[in-house]
Amino acid sequence: MLKDRIKIASLQYVTVLICFLLNMCDGMDVMVISYTSNAIGKEWAIGAGDFGIVFSIGLFGMALGAMLLASKADIFGRKPMIVLCAFLMGTGVFFTAYAQSLPQLILFRFFSGIGIGSMLACTSTITAEYAPEKTKNFWVSFVMAGYPIGAVLSGLVATKLIPANGWQSMYYFAGAVTLLTIPIIMLFLKESLEFLLKTQPQNALQKANKILVAIKLEQLKELPAKDTKKTKTTVVSLFDDSIKNSTILLWSAFLLCFAALYFLTSWIPKLASNAGLSASLSIYAGIFFNLGAFIGIIIQGYLSAKFGLRKVICCFLIGTALIMVLFGFFTGPFMTLILFCLIGFGIQGGFIGLYAVAARIYPTEIRGTGIGWAIGFGRLGAILGPFIGGLLISSGASLQFNFISFAIPVAVAAVVTLFIKSPNVS
Repeated sequence: MLKDRIKIASLQYVTVLICFLLNMCDGMDVMVISYTSNAIGKEWAIGAGDFGIVFSIGLFGMALGAMLLASKADIFGRKPMIVLCAFLMGTGVFFTAYAQSLPQLILFRFFSGIGIGSMLACTSTITAEYAPEKTKNFWVSFVMAGYPIGAVLSGLVATKLIPANGWQSMYYFAGAVTLLTIPIIMLFLKESLEFLLKTQPQNALQKANKILVAIKLEQLKELPAKDTKKTKTTVVSLFDDSIKNSTILLWSAFLLCFAALYFLTSWIPKLASNAGLSASLSIYAGIFFNLGAFIGIIIQGYLSAKFGLRKVICCFLIGTALIMVLFGFFTGPFMTLILFCLIGFGIQGGFIGLYAVAARIYPTEIRGTGIGWAIGFGRLGAILGPFIGGLLISSGASLQFNFISFAIPVAVAAVVTLFIKSPNVS
């Protein structure tokens, strides 16, 4: 029904915008620990090594949330899990303001990480199921673009709030904004029509017809015949013969991209400083990176709808690898900022395309599980990337060597993506 539409109805636009907003909150809640780490470190007299534990525990929570919590969306529905994710994110971040010791900070970061990790999987799933087939790649990518926008805007807020009101104020702000999305979700976000028709929970026909009326399609007199073959909504189902190879390749691409992406996002200020930028300009390096990411994600979504998803992802990632290899050959603040912008454009644009690939590979019954486990497995790379990058930087490796080292996994991910075969992925 929705797949065959060319124009999208107002309800579909509302779904996309809500998911975009939620991913903005996701980006804000991920980055808030980075924005407050210096202030907390000074107040509590703790070093970068201790904060490394906080970052790692947060990422571990995100991985668990993506793998274990997002999969429940295939059982209980997309909307209930999105509400739960927003609650976990909001409360976890808000109460971090009350942390008075490192163990408490670690606990709150792990708790909020579970919701953060699951949110991206749930929002990309419901967006894919509401978007028309021809423009699905664009809309999934557009929704994912909320993440860097949230990171940029919250960074600008942090520069004003933290000096004036202390680091706690940033957690009050981020937590409250996230919790305020819950009534918006409850009132305006509808359950996935595909989920209702395929899984047929209680009152599925009534709920489905309300959606059909809202998008101006003919109502159903009865639900379609339900597939009597029980589909397992566990990770085992992702390794059925028909999709096993695609799953392995997709997980590999996510792992490699996450490693490079989190190396960059974790060490941008340090890398920018090593490239000769002042302390103030080093902060702008992160802003330029995320602005480039937003533009890259939107353009990737547009191009993939025209020229094919796998080819466009491959081109974006190969281009990023080349820029990273050439990074050390350019000097000066202006060129350094431009290169960070271009790297953000390419790596985020290509990486986010993998979410659209995941949404297309897996059928409705296991889509949340498929996307969640791909993200969760990929976050192992998010843990390894910053750690390996830290070892390279502390060992005195040159800036050029650092970038070349992480250009390799980006290039490999580009090639791996080309080999993901599915009748639903162009």
